[in-house]
Amino acid sequence: MTDRRYSEAEVAEIFRQAAEAQQSAQRRLPPGDGLTLSDLQGIGQDVGIPPDLIAQAATTLERGGLPASRRFLGLPLGVGRTVELPRPLTEAEWEHLVVDLRDTFHARGTIRSDGGLREWTNGNLQALLEPTPTGARLRLRTLNGNARGLMLVGMGMIGIALGPFIAAVLTVGAEAALPQLLPFLLGGGALFGLGALRLPRWATARRRQMEEVTARLTTSTSGRLGAGQE
Repeated sequence: MTDRRYSEAEVAEIFRQAAEAQQSAQRRLPPGDGLTLSDLQGIGQDVGIPPDLIAQAATTLERGGLPASRRFLGLPLGVGRTVELPRPLTEAEWEHLVVDLRDTFHARGTIRSDGGLREWTNGNLQALLEPTPTGARLRLRTLNGNARGLMLVGMGMIGIALGPFIAAVLTVGAEAALPQLLPFLLGGGALFGLGALRLPRWATARRRQMEEVTARLTTSTSGRLGAGQE
C-alpha cells in the first residue's frame, strides 16, 4: 500500500483497531498535520504494537472509511462513515455505487446532482459524493427517526405526568395520586424503552452495511487506478 499521510482522526482510528487486535489500550496522539504509515509503525513499536498490525488496521481503515456516530442519552441514534477515494468516480462507477446502495439497504432512494456534487437519499439514509483536491469523498450517514420519535414521545408523557403527580402527592398523598397517573408513567416508559431497545442492533447492522459498501467501492477504485497507471 502507498505511504500516504493520515489525518488526526484517521490516526486515532488506526491505533484503536491495532490496539484491539493486540488486546491493548488505544494510544491518543497530539494534533498535527498527519502521519505516514511508517510514522505510525514507529510509534506502535514504542508501545509494543507490531508493525504488521498497524498496517492491517490502516488497510482496513482505507477500505472501510472513518466511522462516525450520533448519540442521544448514550444510545447510538445515528451512524455514518466517511471514506476518501483516490480519484473522482466516473458516471458508470457512480451508477454502480447507487445500485450497490439500493441492494445493500433494500431501498430505491432518490438521486440528485448539483455540479460536482452527487447524492443518493432514502429518508434519513444519505450517500453524499463530493470532489476533493486529490479525488473524491463519500459520506454515508443515517438517523433512526422512528426510535427517536418513540423516545421523545415517551419522555414527553413522563414529563407531563410528573408535574401533576408531584403536586397530587403533596396534596392528597401518593396512594391517591398514583392510580390516576401511573398509566401515563408506564406508557411513557414503555414507549421510551421500545425506541431505545432497537437502537444498538440497528446501529450495528447499519455500520456493517456501510463498511461493506465503502470496502467494495475503495477496492474497485484502487484496482482500476492501478490498472490505468500501468
